Amino acid sequence: MPNNADNRVVVSGIGCLSPLGLDMTTTWDNLTAGKSGIDYITLFDAEAEGLETRFAGEVTGFDPTDHIGRKEARRMDRFAQLSVVASLQAVERSGLQINSSNEDQIGVIVGSGIGGLTTLFNQTRVLIESGPDKVSPFLVPMMISDMAAAQVSITLGIKGLNLCITSACSSSSDAIGVAYELIKRGDAQAAITGGSEAIINPLGIASFGALKALSTRNDAPQLASRPFDVDRDGFVIGEGACILVLESLAHAQQRGANILAEIVAYGASGDAFHITQPAGDGDGAARAMQLALSKAGLTPSDVDYINAHGTSTNINDKVETTAIKSVFGEHSYRIPISSTKSMTGHLIGAAGSVEAAVCIMAIQSGVIPPTLNLDNPDSECDLDYVPNLARQVDVTTAVSNTFGFGGHNSVLIFRKFSEA
Repeated sequence: MPNNADNRVVVSGIGCLSPLGLDMTTTWDNLTAGKSGIDYITLFDAEAEGLETRFAGEVTGFDPTDHIGRKEARRMDRFAQLSVVASLQAVERSGLQINSSNEDQIGVIVGSGIGGLTTLFNQTRVLIESGPDKVSPFLVPMMISDMAAAQVSITLGIKGLNLCITSACSSSSDAIGVAYELIKRGDAQAAITGGSEAIINPLGIASFGALKALSTRNDAPQLASRPFDVDRDGFVIGEGACILVLESLAHAQQRGANILAEIVAYGASGDAFHITQPAGDGDGAARAMQLALSKAGLTPSDVDYINAHGTSTNINDKVETTAIKSVFGEHSYRIPISSTKSMTGHLIGAAGSVEAAVCIMAIQSGVIPPTLNLDNPDSECDLDYVPNLARQVDVTTAVSNTFGFGGHNSVLIFRKFSEA
C-alpha cells in the first residue's frame, strides 16, 4: 500500500441514524448488545393497507426540526432529512471546519437506491383523489434521489463535487468508494459521503413483498431477520442514514484530526446475470472482493473481520458464503463474519454506509457485533458468523460487502490507522 500522505485516505467522522439509535454511539452500543431494532410499523397502518408484512426497522424518535429549520424540513423527503442530520453529526464529530477557504475542495457524494418514495407515494394519492392542481410543486425536488446529496451540500455550504450514486443496495458503498478515489487522486481534500434511505411506506413494503423478498414473520418481528439461518424467510426493510467524513491523510494531519480508520481499497464488479438474483456461483461478488484485496496489497490472511451483505434471503446468503470461500480459501473458516442486518434490517441504499461504519467501529473497539437469530445454521452456510453474541477480537483489517439488485457488487476495506 502507498505510504504517501498525499494519496492515503482516512475517516475522521461518522454520523448515523438507524433503527438502533439516533447517533453512531447508540447504534453501536445496541449492535454489540445484540439488540434488534425491528418492530411493528408505526409510520402508517400496515394492517389497514392490507400488507402481508407489517414490520420493519424504523428510525424512531426522529424529529428533523431538532436540527433543521421547520420550513426547510417540510421541503425534504424523510430520506433527505436523515442524510442532512447524519452529515451534521459526522462533520461535528470530525471537527472539520467548512468555510470560504476550503468549501470548493470538499465533495458531497451520497447514495440512495430509491430516493423520495414516500413523497412520490403520497403525491400520487393526492393526484388520484384531488386532481393535478393539488400536486405539490415540491414533488420533484423532494422525490429525486440526488436530493440527499444536494440538501447536504446546501446545508453545509459545500461547493465541491456534488453527486448521488444510485446502484440499488450498493449505492452508499459505491458512494464511499467514489469519494475515496476522488480524494486519492487529488481532486478533493475531503468528502462527506455515505447513504440514506427511507421507504417504509405502503408502496415500499408492497413492492418488495410482491417480489417475495420480505419476511412475513408477523408474529415475531424481532426474530424475522436471521441471516445464514436455515429458517430464514426473507429480509426486513429498514431505514436510516450513515455519513462518513473522508479526508486525505495530509489534510487530516495538518488540522490535527482524530483519525478513526484508514480506507485502503474499493472494489466493484457486475454480475451481468439477472435483475434481482446474484449469480449462483458468486463470481461477481468474489471478483469484487479479490479486486479490493489486490488494490490494497493484502492477502486473505490479512483480513480480521468481514461484515457480510447477509440479507437473510435464501439465495443471497448461500451465494455470499460461496464467494467468500472462493476468495479466502481455508482462511474463510477462520475469519469472523457477521451480518448486522439481523438487527437493523436492510437499509437498501444506506446499508453499505452503516456497515462500513460498523467495520470502523470494530477496528476502534476490538468488538465484533453478532449475527442475531442464528440458531440453526444452514448447512450451506458453514462459516463463522459470530452467532447471537458479540465477540472481542483485535481487528486491524475489516472488509465490508455490499451487493445490489442489477448485479452490483461493492467491497470496501478499512484498516487500523498507522503512521507508517
